[in-house]
Amino acid sequence: MRIRILWPAGQVTATLTATPTTEALLAVLPISSSANTWGEEVYFDTPVSVPREHDARQVVEPGTVAFWTDGDSLALPYGPTPISRDGECRLASACNVLGELDGDAQVLRTVRPGDPIRVEQAGPGPGPAPAPAPALARP
Repeated sequence: MRIRILWPAGQVTATLTATPTTEALLAVLPISSSANTWGEEVYFDTPVSVPREHDARQVVEPGTVAFWTDGDSLALPYGPTPISRDGECRLASACNVLGELDGDAQVLRTVRPGDPIRVEQAGPGPGPAPAPAPALARP
């Protein structure tokens, strides 16, 4: 399962694993939101509200697609946050892990607080990359 995340300066795709949270997210796509940043993490509200899964984690790898159940938000870390230790990606609390970004997570550096964010379903997976979707314009 793949999603595409778009903002005014760019976009990225992510490959997700089958989890209850992933299924809940896919059921409401496409969604539009507004970006927030916290250190080297981008997060944004979703209309999804789910419980924390048994394998939720607080420390993840850069490029992890996580769901912050405390804030009903997708969390996309690409580096340290204000509570990280020794350069790790430490989220605000344990989050449901949904998958990972395809490619370099550093592309998230171009997301600015308040940027419009759109999340939509992308192609099914490996193979030729889908044609790039146009980036979102700033309001």
